[in-house]
Amino acid sequence: MSEEQESPEQRSWHHLEPEDVLKTLETPEEGLAEDEVERRREVHGSNRLPSPRTRGPLRRFLAQFHNLLIYVLMGAALVTALLGHWVDTGVILAVVLLNSIIGFVQEGKAEKALDAIRDMLSPHASVRRAGHRSTVPAEELVPGDLVLIEPGDKVPADLRLIKVKGLQVQEAVLTGESVPVDKGVDPVESEAELGDRLSMAFSGTLVTAGQATGVVVETGARTQIGRISGMLSEVQTLTTPLIKAMNTFARWLTLAIVMLAAMVFSFGLLVRDYSAVEMFMAAVALAVAAIPEGLPAILTVTLAIGVQLMASRNAIIRRLPAVETLGSVSIICSDKTGTLTRNEMTVRSLALAGGFYEVTGVGYDPHGAFERDGAEVDPDDDAALGEVIRAMVLCNDSSLYKRDDQWVVEGDPMEGALLTAGMKAGLNMEQLNKHWPRTDVVPFESEHRFMATLNHDHDGNGMIYVKGAPEQILEMCSRVSGEESLDKDHWLAKVDELANRGERILAVARRKSDNGQREIKFDELGSEFEFLGLFGLIDPPREEAITSVAECQQAGIRVKMITGDHAGTAQAIARQLGLAHADEVLTGRDIDSMDDEALREAVPRVDVFARAAPEHKLRLVRALQWHGYVVAMTGDGVNDAPALKQADVGVAMGRNGTETAKEASEMVLADDNFASIAHAVREGRRVYDNLKKAITFLLPINGGESGSIIAAIMLGMALPITPLQVLWVNMVSSVGLAMALAFEPAEKDVMSRPPRKPGEPILSLFLVWRILFVSVLFLAGIFGMYLWSIQAGYSIDAARTHAVNTLVIMEVFYLLSVRSLKVRSLTLKGLIGTRAVAIAILVVVTLQMIFTYAPFMQFFFDSTAVGLYAWGIMLGVGVVLFIILELEKAVRNRIAQSRS
Repeated sequence: MSEEQESPEQRSWHHLEPEDVLKTLETPEEGLAEDEVERRREVHGSNRLPSPRTRGPLRRFLAQFHNLLIYVLMGAALVTALLGHWVDTGVILAVVLLNSIIGFVQEGKAEKALDAIRDMLSPHASVRRAGHRSTVPAEELVPGDLVLIEPGDKVPADLRLIKVKGLQVQEAVLTGESVPVDKGVDPVESEAELGDRLSMAFSGTLVTAGQATGVVVETGARTQIGRISGMLSEVQTLTTPLIKAMNTFARWLTLAIVMLAAMVFSFGLLVRDYSAVEMFMAAVALAVAAIPEGLPAILTVTLAIGVQLMASRNAIIRRLPAVETLGSVSIICSDKTGTLTRNEMTVRSLALAGGFYEVTGVGYDPHGAFERDGAEVDPDDDAALGEVIRAMVLCNDSSLYKRDDQWVVEGDPMEGALLTAGMKAGLNMEQLNKHWPRTDVVPFESEHRFMATLNHDHDGNGMIYVKGAPEQILEMCSRVSGEESLDKDHWLAKVDELANRGERILAVARRKSDNGQREIKFDELGSEFEFLGLFGLIDPPREEAITSVAECQQAGIRVKMITGDHAGTAQAIARQLGLAHADEVLTGRDIDSMDDEALREAVPRVDVFARAAPEHKLRLVRALQWHGYVVAMTGDGVNDAPALKQADVGVAMGRNGTETAKEASEMVLADDNFASIAHAVREGRRVYDNLKKAITFLLPINGGESGSIIAAIMLGMALPITPLQVLWVNMVSSVGLAMALAFEPAEKDVMSRPPRKPGEPILSLFLVWRILFVSVLFLAGIFGMYLWSIQAGYSIDAARTHAVNTLVIMEVFYLLSVRSLKVRSLTLKGLIGTRAVAIAILVVVTLQMIFTYAPFMQFFFDSTAVGLYAWGIMLGVGVVLFIILELEKAVRNRIAQSRS
């Protein structure tokens, strides 16, 4: 039994003859005996997927604190605790705790992906053991067991088929193919890709037609679905570009604050002869002023608002940072079936003796027409077209009906497409079947590759219709409708022509029967049929997907199709979608022949990958990430799950997607519409823009506060703002105003500029300049107002109150300016702002009035009432700040225009 322990890569079961498989596995005709089953279970284990090793809840929770930005925030909490301001300490720690809880919950959801795969396995299996048929729990299967499968069954393990009768298996969850696959017992080449292993039935796939007996060749983790589970557990979740950038930013900010505090402490101690206690408190005040305590809260809230807005556009975000990551996506790797296409087969073309016809309309919705040479044709006026359409409707076992405003097919999707074409031709299905009722049928089976029906009208006239594989139908025909002879080579060339368009081909023929004939004898069908024509069917691209692909490409985002379907079909769909590089296709076999270096060299230039197995998709995503691309991967099947988890943003389908795909993803499309991805990318870019605006808003305020404290120490003066007043501004007015920026609409050029580079720092040179420039203006305003107040004879408390209120007024005017870093804000729209801006300003002004005039706030913050004259001076400072910033914008824009 050593051979049966080999892995799927070592043993090509699909390549062996059925007899050789039974011999290798030592399986007798009557099936395994119970004692042999027990012995093999001890060797191979149960037929279930292993549970993954996961961190416990406590370790997962504590891991959420391992983030430098959190360390900075906790440092701020420590500082406020040392100052004895326990309320502020509690607020800061509450923000830290909230962020950690969100991360903990989201990470817990991710670990459900493997559970979702395990739930896909069949709970029961019908087996033949010791000559008796019985039903057993699927987890008790062992290699060598004989399993019987029929319509509606989930295949319980990987089976090598040994007896087949009309078996069709839906393998979309593994291969992405949109139609059930005909299975047989004949061996296929050992290098055949997963979708071409027609002698195998794989665990987790669904039997849609026929019956079969198969021998279990792989169980548990060694099945194809088990291999996917293994790949999924090995994939490490990547950090997002924003988290990387924020970690870098936090490191530099922490270093700068510590060095600055140390320098100020040393200067005051050595140069100004302050006491060590005084300088320690001054350094603490400086650290409080420099740390942007509200930044993590702003980050979380901005992302959360993005989540809500995306949900309104059918994009459900499962992990908060993915909102921003979408904005930096440079490659979208999309599955074809059900994502870029409708997952609804459609008759696209008809080739008849009288000419070639195109069929308009997509999916099962029966709206469309027949065209020839660009002109619409009425099937009632074209006898040959009308007859071939009647034939495909009568020789059909499926049904088409409308349910909840959606057209639904019961049965084979290709037959459903033929019924849709019949309705486009104006046929009444019920009346046609009453006028030509079926008398007998030969069901479709993979062995003979056609189905046949015998129909009679009410006058006793009989007709036999056959429909199936073109090669088989042509062999049964002696002439063509409207012609005397049949040129098979001509029609086979037509088949190749349609196949090159990515279409699946069916042929239809007919033959008159004797009036008295009431049954079809398979052996007597003969070869005297009249060939009617060919149908070309395709799963068409979504019309909105074509628009979305164009929009993504305009935004500098490459769209790559990775599908389990055939190369010709994939290339045809890629061309219809307008993919930039659709002329070259790499198949799974091509990928297998490449080492990692060769694959990395190929992936940037190729946009279409066909016959791709799960490991191929995973390798492709990794190869793209090696180049530094930020990759989004869309998909709906179990086969997509490892690549979805590996990608920077995994995007699963909400309607037709498997739970495994959803749990492995950061985002789920509620409408299964690729167009929603373009909306999500737009929203992601808007979120990132607004985060930059929030950072650009907060840091100069901290810079101005820190600068005023440093200036006071340098001059040997009392601090212009106390640490508690700094915390009031940072945690109330600054955060309140910055929150409004999260609601800012997208910039006009948001989808016409290329994606930002993955390694791009969150602060560009321009933003660094802007932060330094505005920090100096805030320093001048705060310290200038403080000096003016002291010189005007106000008390220290009154001067500090003036400085705090000046700071808040400057914040309000700066908010109006920073809403756009390029476009002038000195317009009616710029000044009025959004509703969120108006509410934020009203709330902050109200709170500042309470800070200034409420007795309990005066007691707590050492503030004093402010007179009307002082308010006028402070308001003037805010106006001057706004004018200076607008002049700076105008100069910068003029310089940029002169350079261009």
